[in-house]
Amino acid sequence: MNLNNEELRKILPDNGPGLEEVQKYITKYKNDLIVIKYGGNVFIDRNIFNNFISDLSILKQLGLSIVVVHGGGPRIKRELDKSNIQSKFIRGLRVTDEKIINIVENVLIDFNNDIVDSLKEKGTEAISINTKKNNIIEVIPESEELGFVGKPSKINNGVIKNILEKNMIPIISPLGVGKNNQTYNINGDTAAGAIAKSLKSRRLILMTNINGVLDKEKKLIEEITSSEILKMINDEIITEGMIPKINTCLDAVNNGVTGVVIVDGRKPHSILFEIFSDKGAGTLIRKWMN
Repeated sequence: MNLNNEELRKILPDNGPGLEEVQKYITKYKNDLIVIKYGGNVFIDRNIFNNFISDLSILKQLGLSIVVVHGGGPRIKRELDKSNIQSKFIRGLRVTDEKIINIVENVLIDFNNDIVDSLKEKGTEAISINTKKNNIIEVIPESEELGFVGKPSKINNGVIKNILEKNMIPIISPLGVGKNNQTYNINGDTAAGAIAKSLKSRRLILMTNINGVLDKEKKLIEEITSSEILKMINDEIITEGMIPKINTCLDAVNNGVTGVVIVDGRKPHSILFEIFSDKGAGTLIRKWMN
């Protein structure tokens, strides 16, 4: 898509990246796919949600091919609390029984529809993908102790490609179907990583509520290789809750995704700065440095 500076000014926010950088990166990404995972922890604030919707609409106006996978943890917790249902986590994953999976599925599908409807209000066409509509993720159980928590075994990316060819954004819930048509909950990062691998996307962007990968002095690391990341895990600089997210990043870059970026989705237009600026907006993880 060739847009002059005047046309770009009408599309871009005043506090977004500069015109020259945007022009450069539109050309860079014009034939590539970007998978974006937007964490549920970021969506608690409705203003941040609305900014994200606006930024997605801008990306589409600029001609980029986008796939979105969303989380929903805080909304799920809120609904479980309303029903007085306690849930526990093992290795960062929610133990999910029959009662909980029904709540998880309903919450994620409602959230999914909220994103689709909000994009349509902006004039951006999007389609919902979940276990009730266009399911694309087949799963196997993660482990017996976790119950109805699955890990992707197959991605039907033909459905995604068909939606992209129609110039629409697929909005994907982290839900899958196993044997006997049973619904399973999937970690959102894991689902996004599996989809990015299947589509061989240029970028996987994990939008969360942290700045990115921090060194031992708690300073942001702007770019790092997979071997350097593994050393940080061995040195216990990266610990606990970050490890599942990092494992998703490593799996993606080792299986065809050019780079994975962890960015702070709470910051205004972080996704635009990540895609359309030289500096980016978080930590870029590659298999090796260019």
